[in-house]
Amino acid sequence: MSTSVMLDAKQRYLQEVLPELQKQLGYDNVMELPRIVKIVVGIGLGEAVANIKALEGAERDLTTITGQHPVTTKARRSIATYKLRAGMPIGMMVTLRGKRMYDFFDRLVGIVLPRIRDFRGISANAFDGRGNYSLGMKEQVVFPEIDYDKIDKVRGLQVTIVTNAKRDDDARLLLKLMGMPFAGV
Repeated sequence: MSTSVMLDAKQRYLQEVLPELQKQLGYDNVMELPRIVKIVVGIGLGEAVANIKALEGAERDLTTITGQHPVTTKARRSIATYKLRAGMPIGMMVTLRGKRMYDFFDRLVGIVLPRIRDFRGISANAFDGRGNYSLGMKEQVVFPEIDYDKIDKVRGLQVTIVTNAKRDDDARLLLKLMGMPFAGV
């Protein structure tokens, strides 16, 4: 970096990543280049079927992590084996856009991922075929905002980075240039 001041994710995207993407992908129009559209953070709560209080803890954790109030996700259909009925709450999710999205991405790449035990990079193969990347985390305590003494249960969470890239290779290049620590790349 030429400046001594660290750039946030959006400034880095505009000043460093866009020109490099344009050079490597060969697009003439800047609007054709891939960009991050939104980041969805979710927690699945299978235990909410038996313990409705689990929703409160997950809501508190997601609000602390993202700075935004989560939405409750409900079951679409009934499954008798799991004692699940359609409409029962089974998870929480937050959709981040704009400044909050870039701030969360900065914290994820710079602080959270390096805090994971035995971290050697994330898989470069977790793309869905449409340029979106999903990352599962086993525990929410890797986020520095979470106070370990105040959590009721260690929960995993799912982070999905949605891009407007047409191909996985373009999205992989975008995330790599944005600072995502892919293993073996």
